[in-house]
Amino acid sequence: MNSTKFLFLHKQITGWQKWLSKCLLLVISLFIISMQPAYAGLDNDLYDGNIFVVYAGNGSLVPPRQTLAQALAEHKPIFLAFYLDDSSDSKRYAISISRVQEFYGRVAEIMPINVDAIPLKQTYDPTEPGYYYSGGVPQVVVFNKSGEVVLNKKGQVPFEDIDDQFRKIFDLSARTETAQLKRRAFNEFSSELAK
Repeated sequence: MNSTKFLFLHKQITGWQKWLSKCLLLVISLFIISMQPAYAGLDNDLYDGNIFVVYAGNGSLVPPRQTLAQALAEHKPIFLAFYLDDSSDSKRYAISISRVQEFYGRVAEIMPINVDAIPLKQTYDPTEPGYYYSGGVPQVVVFNKSGEVVLNKKGQVPFEDIDDQFRKIFDLSARTETAQLKRRAFNEFSSELAK
């Protein structure tokens, strides 16, 4: 008699476990199906990670090597670029900022500043990036060796405008031709990194 009760309980427990496992499988399946895919999109305002790594193939830009105050004290020319990681305009402009570093990174201080990292204050000192930020991204500010602002523009500032200012600062000859910046395919970034 005891063995009959035990067999009956064993069948009940086994049936209950099967039902629970089916429910868990259903819940897990629905969870996996409902998850959003992770797409890195140049034309959306979603956060994809560091824009210089993802869209310019250059993770060495952030964080800047020096603060603005240090660079001004050393009388270095400075390229200040305000951006947001979740702005499609900043994502498109990341390649231009990387291009500026390619040409002038050894002789000027290239400082991309994430606007989200600027502390909120009523007033800023002229040695703080917030002093020069005017409320839009991307924004470019170029300082000469004396610490004077020689270029302050918002939007997709052409590389040529920045290059012209640095050519004046370093007393270089004028550019003879304008090379249009072309976005490289993502696979080109990967192949360069693999070399």
